[in-house]
Amino acid sequence: MTPVIAYLSRAVGAPGPTLVMDRAALPAGEEALLAALADIRRRLPEVSGAEVLKLALIGPARHPLYDLDYRFVQAMPGAPDRFDLRGNCGHSILAAITAAERMGLLPRLAPGQRVRVNALNNGDRVVCEVDQAGRRGSVFTAHFLAEPGTRLGSLLMTGKPVSEGAAAVASSYVRMGNPYIFVDAADLGVRHQDGLFRDDRKLFAALTRLREDAAVRLGWAPEGAFPKIAAVASFRPGRLAVRALTVPGWHPGLALTGVVCLAAATAIGGTVPNRLLGPDRAAAGRIAVDTPGGPVTAACATTGDSTDDELMWISVGEKESNPVGPVNLGPLTVTPMPEEAAPCLSLSA
Repeated sequence: MTPVIAYLSRAVGAPGPTLVMDRAALPAGEEALLAALADIRRRLPEVSGAEVLKLALIGPARHPLYDLDYRFVQAMPGAPDRFDLRGNCGHSILAAITAAERMGLLPRLAPGQRVRVNALNNGDRVVCEVDQAGRRGSVFTAHFLAEPGTRLGSLLMTGKPVSEGAAAVASSYVRMGNPYIFVDAADLGVRHQDGLFRDDRKLFAALTRLREDAAVRLGWAPEGAFPKIAAVASFRPGRLAVRALTVPGWHPGLALTGVVCLAAATAIGGTVPNRLLGPDRAAAGRIAVDTPGGPVTAACATTGDSTDDELMWISVGEKESNPVGPVNLGPLTVTPMPEEAAPCLSLSA
């Protein structure tokens, strides 16, 4: 049997590396695919991949307007057969692009090149523009494109800019890139940036409870990875400070999709991030964010800030991704279906 050769790749700022695999080497049926992925997870400690919790399944795009089809799988701690198939991961998209170049699924990356990615999990349309390219990695600007006619109100998962969460904490449920719950850090007793960024176990526990409560309200499994949650504050005019959770702990900075979702939230009048910025909100469409891993900026284009206004795109620049190297996972115990015989399946829960 032919061994599966995958690539480990890591975007700077991500909590861990992504294991990138050619989807043609994997079973197409969902049950068989998940069994194969569980088998692969059991082997990862043997190839220095014990910390891997993000999997990217890629292949040449079936749609003529894209370069890559990409499917994200979040592996969950606790058992090798636990996965959350609901969301996306921007850092893993960048990791997948740098791995795809090494795998021969993309031409050699060069400055000015644009890689168009079709995210099969949630329909995201992502264009990654190469700013720098080299043997050790590449630097990108990631553009998340909204479908034409996307109203800002459609991004609010509860239909309201602010909803009351557990313990009467005001929360904004926003979906762009990934579903996020944004809460005011002051409501959790945080009054300064050092307090937000330190390893405060009480804050971690409070955010975990709020995230689990939000998942139940949305009808999702509370033990899953989604929705994400972040505490937001504004300690300096015109800037936000953010602390977010990831699987299984604090995020070292803020997920790329988190930056995208936060930018969308600041554009919607009345949300927690929008209120925190106040009159300094998104000057010229740019959002500056401080995270434990350093500052990040995003650009957001909308027609206004009402729920009837439209979102056009959100861009995040200076995102670096570095390939780690190939890993031999050995032959699969489940035989892949031929591509022409496999139905186009979505892994979305």
